[in-house]
Amino acid sequence: MVKINYYEKIKQELINHEVYVKVKDYSKNYHELETYYNIGRLLVEAQKGEKRAKYGDRLIKEYSKRLTEDLGVGYTQTSLKRMRSFFLLLEKGATLSHLSWSHYVELLKYDDINKINYYIRICKEQNLSVRQLREKIKLNEYERLSSITKTKMIKEENLEIGDLIKSPILIENKYSYEDINEKVLKKLILENIPMFLEQLGEGFSFIKDEYKIKIGSNYNYIDLLLFNYKYNCFIVVELKVTELKKEHIGQIEVYMNYIDRKVKNFLQNKTIGIIVCYKNKELIIEYSSDSRIKSVEYNIC
Repeated sequence: MVKINYYEKIKQELINHEVYVKVKDYSKNYHELETYYNIGRLLVEAQKGEKRAKYGDRLIKEYSKRLTEDLGVGYTQTSLKRMRSFFLLLEKGATLSHLSWSHYVELLKYDDINKINYYIRICKEQNLSVRQLREKIKLNEYERLSSITKTKMIKEENLEIGDLIKSPILIENKYSYEDINEKVLKKLILENIPMFLEQLGEGFSFIKDEYKIKIGSNYNYIDLLLFNYKYNCFIVVELKVTELKKEHIGQIEVYMNYIDRKVKNFLQNKTIGIIVCYKNKELIIEYSSDSRIKSVEYNIC
């Protein structure tokens, strides 16, 4: 039986990649990932025949030293271990996408494949930089998704407009206000409206706060009026600094119906309502007659 020289195979993979990078600039990322996947596979195969578990790291130390001597580039033990982890990650079910190696390095430290695939997905869809990816992970974006949304993503089902709303919504209190009334809550949201919109999901844009509507002889004001270009619909947002109450449902339904009849055109989908409240009460939403209404808690940070 011919013994495989794993070191030479790994060295050749790296040499081929260096040549490829110089010629094929347009697809560097994918080829780099493919190269590191193959190296990770070879490292795992090279370690399989060894009886002593600790030999794996000793083998990586040896290969790191030889590669640096032979190729003149510092292939550290850490980098080779990451390639091994990358191979194992993809074998467990992580998605291979046209992201950079730096994106995947940020995700290698996590064990939850569903969490990893979520961040791979949004990096691709939102063209996130590594810095932006770190920020989303830091804010526990995946953990703040509902269990229903997570199940849908695992089953690769289509997501609806309310599925990607994070709960709780995080609202930055940069001025350290102690008394958070509805006016202050709105002020804090408006001061960082991009952060607020991102936490609602994909495709949200801001239209106006205190949107004025006339019902009969009375004027009313919608806290925030948004539009979602992906789902082609208006979104009415009402802010409450109390726990969710049944009368909040009735109020937002009136506003949604008004926008449907007076503002939206026939090509647009029906209006969605989002109630941002201090404490959510799921039973109230469950027994609401309108499935277009969503409620979500907020946290001041």
